[in-house]
This record gives sequence, C-alpha cells and structure tokens, in this order.
Amino acid sequence: VQLQASGGGLVQPGGSLRLSCAASGFTFGDYAIGWFRQAPGKEREEVSCISNGDRGIIYADPVRGRFTISRDNAKNTVYLQMNSLNVTDTAVYYCARGRAPSTCPILPHYWGEGTLVTVSS
Repeated sequence: VQLQASGGGLVQPGGSLRLSCAASGFTFGDYAIGWFRQAPGKEREEVSCISNGDRGIIYADPVRGRFTISRDNAKNTVYLQMNSLNVTDTAVYYCARGRAPSTCPILPHYWGEGTLVTVSS
C-alpha cells in the first residue's frame, strides 16, 4: 500500500491550494480515503474523508464550506481543494487509508508522506 500526498506550498491568506493523494498497491475503489493534518505543536486531526461512490463525505467543522474532497477512481487519486485558506490551516497534510475496506469515517492505518501547507502573508 502506497499513498503519496502532494500539492502543498506557501500561500497567502485567502488563497487556494489543491492537494492530491496518489494511491497504489490496492484496489482503490474499495476504500475510503481520509485527509488529516498536523499543525506545529498540535495533535494530528482529521480534515475530511471520502467513501467510494455516494456512500459519504465528511468534513471537520473548521474546514466545512472551504474545503472540497473528491476522488478519481480511474486515476487512483483523491483531491482536497482548499479555498479561503487562513493561517490556522498551516500544517502538514497527510492522506490515509484504513486497514480494511470501509466507508467514512476511517480508522487510519496506512499513511502517506505528508505535504506541507503554509499560509502566511
């Protein structure tokens, strides 16, 4: 199982970024995929999760209405479109998968390497 997050960078407050999570080594469509983040000095927290098909999407309260999660099963990729970013969104963002096929929410077991998002003026 491999998960690789990308797309992070430096953005000004109010700006946007799109993160990608490329997956391999398993039947992508069978699994919900989650995005998590860890800010400096804080615990890792769930940001969003997407099941396959219409079986559910979850957003954490701090990002609801600003972030949009989506998936392209043909490309084995999950995206996180982040709009109206603010400094509190600064964190390392990770994508994750559970141990077994499931819908959201997941109990993360496999983690990709994170991608750093820095929101600063």
